[in-house]
Amino acid sequence: MDLRRRMVQGVAVNDSRLAMVAVHAHPDDESSKGAATMAKYAADGVRVVVATFTGGERGDILNPKLRGDPEIERDLPARRRREMAQAARVLGVEQEFLGFVDSGLPEGDPLPPLPEGSFATLDPVQAALPLVELIRRVRPDVLTTYDPSGGYPHPDHVHTHKASMAALEIAADPTAYLELGPAHRVPKVYYDQAISADRVKALHEAMEASGLDSPYGEWLKAPHRRVRRQRITSQVPVAEFFAARDDALRAHATQVDPDGWFFIVPRELEREVWPHEDFELAHSEVPVDLPENDLFAGLR
Repeated sequence: MDLRRRMVQGVAVNDSRLAMVAVHAHPDDESSKGAATMAKYAADGVRVVVATFTGGERGDILNPKLRGDPEIERDLPARRRREMAQAARVLGVEQEFLGFVDSGLPEGDPLPPLPEGSFATLDPVQAALPLVELIRRVRPDVLTTYDPSGGYPHPDHVHTHKASMAALEIAADPTAYLELGPAHRVPKVYYDQAISADRVKALHEAMEASGLDSPYGEWLKAPHRRVRRQRITSQVPVAEFFAARDDALRAHATQVDPDGWFFIVPRELEREVWPHEDFELAHSEVPVDLPENDLFAGLR
């Protein structure tokens, strides 16, 4: 394995650990998509870095218990940064903001234009450059991001896919943007498929079979929530890290209701029915044997 150089208190040191970069659109996305997998790998000694494209500046207070709190409303972006830092501590990962501004979720018919200068309005190459620098600095073995749909049609999520793909291509080019560090080609790239059709269906049916009210019934019927079938290639067993995932979600207190639908499925039932997190292998530089249960298969 190649030795990576990183900075610790201004001193370059060698770091031979496996490394993973998980790319997300907003603070809190990392805790609802692949969080247990990140916690598992971090506990195993992998260097895990969350790259967050925006600060969630145009988000709302989604936890009804905190709405109307003047201290939170005074500076929601700063509050969200503190929540992100706490979630990272819970998961045992590093986290970096890439410096772009949340585009918001447009509503209306027709949809209004996105705010000028917001993340989703930028050229994908321009948006990719901070991620290129991070990839070349961290030199990850694995990178996770969103598929072309973004997972759901928020403009920042769709643009996260576009910028991630551009960053991977640029980061691997030894002639491009030399000021951002020496080229690095990421060996394995995955799409995070946290909201997979099979998972939602399995949990919904298990809840109903247990005589419990499923949080997914109306959710599945909503037009913007229709879950398409994904190509799941990789399922990482992470049941023992569901608690860390849940604690990371709760750390995003302005965005997640602790009594909300994220937590309705009993964890014992989830461990029995769907004890893993789902990914789609998008690219691999190493031979793979699919399906797999380890994102680092072929790299260890």
